[in-house]
Amino acid sequence: MKLSVVYPPAVPASASPYRVCDEKGGEIEWANAFLDAQRLRQLSPRSLRIYAYDLLDFARWFVPQDQPLAKITESTLVDYVRHQLEEDPQPKPQTVNHRLGTVRCCYRFHTGQEIPAGQVHFQRRYTKRSPLGYGRPRLAIARGLRLKQDRRVIVPLSSEEVAKFWQSFRTYRDLALVGLMLLDGLRSCEVLGLQPEDVQLADGQMRVHGKGNKQRVMPLPPDLLEVLRHYLRLERPLTNAPALFVCLKGRSRGQPMSPAGLRSLFRHHRVRSRVPHANPHRVRHTFGADMVRAGMSLPALQRLMGHSQIRTTLLYVQLAPQDVWREYARAIEKRKALDSSHLP
Repeated sequence: MKLSVVYPPAVPASASPYRVCDEKGGEIEWANAFLDAQRLRQLSPRSLRIYAYDLLDFARWFVPQDQPLAKITESTLVDYVRHQLEEDPQPKPQTVNHRLGTVRCCYRFHTGQEIPAGQVHFQRRYTKRSPLGYGRPRLAIARGLRLKQDRRVIVPLSSEEVAKFWQSFRTYRDLALVGLMLLDGLRSCEVLGLQPEDVQLADGQMRVHGKGNKQRVMPLPPDLLEVLRHYLRLERPLTNAPALFVCLKGRSRGQPMSPAGLRSLFRHHRVRSRVPHANPHRVRHTFGADMVRAGMSLPALQRLMGHSQIRTTLLYVQLAPQDVWREYARAIEKRKALDSSHLP
């Protein structure tokens, strides 16, 4: 059975715009009922799309077995993980874990219970501490299979790479796009979601709509203010599009810039500037790493970057390899100077 995620042209406001369907257009009811429930919770279209593709991957493996969802156990998920790891290309551990989490949420939605163990037992007890290291440790329980993920290391762009990448841009729109990520740490979806009324040039600030529809007010650096003024006055076409950043030429002129368009823009300038690692998320990482180096407190940085948990902000404390070597060289020089001062 060939399954796919479809985006119908018109769906009720209370239903998910993403549907898991078979080749005849018939809906996979248990998957779409879960997606509709998440729509009622006011999840963003981006989150609904991720959930839909997670359930699509599971349904492609599970539906041919002709079993009800309520009958699955952790043993079923073990077989599902084995199936994924035998695929080519093999999905990343974080992708597999996210799919497992979505399936567990879907099962809980339909049954009101956690997935039973079956013939395998992955439940374990462990001690959980605060990410900042204070407070009493508490006992927690890990339920279900979960693949080990590599520890994330933040590797920002160097100042030389930033300069080369920045110099490859020619329009005020593109400079403003990259500037909002580099100087304010915005996510690509947050940049594309900005509307003209969100930018308050007179006050030097803007309103950002982050994950989970959470809003935060961000300052606008003076240089970025000038770039935005030039873009709005000289480049942005007359359009009724709600988005701040729109296409400047071609058949899509005046239409909101899409995620695919932003990816294409970065891909073009990576080649032009010869900075192969420049992408929206790496640029945002550069902002976070720069703020940590400048001595900004973690709670303030958490607020600026829109992190819901401070453990995410703590990742920026992990220095990149070049920073470690720089500190090592500085320590060696200090040691040499100290030793020379004690020589007779």
